[in-house]
Amino acid sequence: MLRLAFPARAVQNIYTSTLARSSTSFTVKRSKYTLPDLPYDYNALEPIISADIMKVHHEKHHQAYVNGLNVAEEKFEQALKDKDVISQIALQPALKFNGGGHINHSLFWANLAPKKEGGGEPPNGELLSAIKKEFDSLENFISKFNTITAAVQGSGWGWLGYNKTTKRVEIVTLPNQDPLTTHVPLLGIDVWEHAYYLQYKNARPDYLKAVWEVVNWKTVAARFENAK
Repeated sequence: MLRLAFPARAVQNIYTSTLARSSTSFTVKRSKYTLPDLPYDYNALEPIISADIMKVHHEKHHQAYVNGLNVAEEKFEQALKDKDVISQIALQPALKFNGGGHINHSLFWANLAPKKEGGGEPPNGELLSAIKKEFDSLENFISKFNTITAAVQGSGWGWLGYNKTTKRVEIVTLPNQDPLTTHVPLLGIDVWEHAYYLQYKNARPDYLKAVWEVVNWKTVAARFENAK
């Protein structure tokens, strides 16, 4: 059994800490990011998400973002030492893409849970009330979320986020691996083809319809409470 070694709070702080390190003098050796373990086995989400998908998605794709982030940060640190502003600017897309990929996937793994461990069990309490306030019902929220997220052009993510200004939950979609920075991320669904193609082929709506059977609403509720 693989165990979670990457607390949700730490995940949410990755982007902030990356930017913080980017603005300091690097007198302390930077520790490298590592691939977080999953909180379940690769086959634990079957038949909704196959073991093959989970293994490739975690070991290959997420690992690639971790590797890319470490390389980009090393280059950025050197550019800072060299006072090479051009290189610092040029490295921003790599930091955003790989840093976002690491953040998004670390959140995504915790968004899911095997059915025997509560995956798919609907939310209740204040989170459900917040969803009903905006979307009338959980079913309407899922339907709207799926419609909007299925329409993402190319690769990207669908998010349920908490808007701290309006104190409301909202659906947001983002391209590529852009991290959600305008809202507190509560629930993210990966709609890159690597998240579903081996099983669902090009039928993204079928994947979106099925994935709710393994959504870990307990984690979403905990993030919602922390966000408030």
